[in-house]
Amino acid sequence: MNSPVSLGIDLGTSELKAILMDTSGAVLAHAGVRLSVSRRHSGWSEQAPQDWWQACLQALAQLSQHQAFARVACIGLSGQMHGAVLLGDDNRVLYPAILWDDSRAVAEAEQLGPAFADVTGSLPMAGLTAPKLLWLQRHEPDVFKAIDCVLSPKDYLRLRLSGERVSDMSDAAGTLWLDVAQREWFTPMLRATGLRPAQMPRLVEGVAASACVTLSGLGLPLGAVIAGGGGDNPVAAVGMGAINAGDAFITLGTSAAIVAITDHAAGQPSSAVHSFCHALPERWYTMGAMLAGASCLRWVTRLTGTADEQALLDQVQAQLPITQAVALNTPLFLPYLAGERTPHNDPLLRGGFMNLGHDCTPAMLGYAVMEGVGFGLLDALRAVQSAGARVDACALVGGGARSEYWAQLLANILQREIYTLHGSELSACIGAAKLGFLAMGQGAQLLAQGMPVKARYLPNMAQRSVLEARYAQFRGLLSAAKTVRG
Repeated sequence: MNSPVSLGIDLGTSELKAILMDTSGAVLAHAGVRLSVSRRHSGWSEQAPQDWWQACLQALAQLSQHQAFARVACIGLSGQMHGAVLLGDDNRVLYPAILWDDSRAVAEAEQLGPAFADVTGSLPMAGLTAPKLLWLQRHEPDVFKAIDCVLSPKDYLRLRLSGERVSDMSDAAGTLWLDVAQREWFTPMLRATGLRPAQMPRLVEGVAASACVTLSGLGLPLGAVIAGGGGDNPVAAVGMGAINAGDAFITLGTSAAIVAITDHAAGQPSSAVHSFCHALPERWYTMGAMLAGASCLRWVTRLTGTADEQALLDQVQAQLPITQAVALNTPLFLPYLAGERTPHNDPLLRGGFMNLGHDCTPAMLGYAVMEGVGFGLLDALRAVQSAGARVDACALVGGGARSEYWAQLLANILQREIYTLHGSELSACIGAAKLGFLAMGQGAQLLAQGMPVKARYLPNMAQRSVLEARYAQFRGLLSAAKTVRG
């Protein structure tokens, strides 16, 4: 057996994952290394790129124990989007990487304004990359002057593997510096943030050969092709087989998003709906994003002193069975623990409970949190539809997809079939590995290969009226939340 193997690496916010995959799409081995986030000031979120590289080395060491590691012929990369990795002319990292959920650049995002939003596919937002650079220019001028190149997170791993400064269309679309329709750097927005095109990495499509491994001592063959790769959402879409217009999925991880594949750039910046390039050529996706998703459930688990999330879910199912409509006066939750993106574009908006009483139990709070995230996704879904994207049945992926209760609740709220997938926690790794094969001219048949369906959840029409009434109450609380924002 000397058939080639693809190494798929996904650099998440909380974990770096990596897999070995063969040409049939079978995952032969996988590894994971946890990562931590530094929050040295309120609203800040940073990681050290060196920690990503060390995590990558640890994952490679784990995978090297598997006999298939010797057959690695190509590499695909996926990663958290919107982060800013600042390099000097010697490729030294100048400053901690500012991450997607960092809100320090609120004023700078407002300063950039909406003038280029139709070209860049999004309104300027604190979480996107461009405003972060304007913040650095203002608050860290010496760092800013030393910048020779700005990379997205996963592209730093490519740099360490190959010495090449390269990015792909999908990650570049998340910076606000890309002309999303034309798939090329957009000089007016670069100038607006004090940068020049020469400070941007070379761009390739996600399926293209971007570089080759030149670093020895890793056990990887020198010259192994590294695909362009992409941002985590589009690469996960490749992993799931969401490659054609009308395909859609919901990610329910630390953050949450609803993603609809399109065959043209279709955003609506005024509602904070993004239009980004897919990791595949001549494909785009429209996305409504929430800044807090399953992390809300982790938070309320800690808040209530419950042992773990599953224990809280068990309590919810026992007290508020998913087969029955909840009482109209059950507590409500606004899921804005980290601000909100679609459709409110307000990083300073904050969450809250309403309608609490002496009889309120941890289970009621747990239910309210899951429902509140669902209502936030309904806001995002409506915004995505208003941009012209079609959303039919949705795959559900991310940590939240492990809860059958939450999956059924989402089907009820969104009035759509929701289905979960076997192996979806590795979808971004699998997508990256597919792109690796494509970059070496193999694996075209893998693109149409989705993941096996685990379970399907159809809307319970008997609960529709209660959920619609509660959604109206949820929407009514927004004005109050805005009056007490930070």
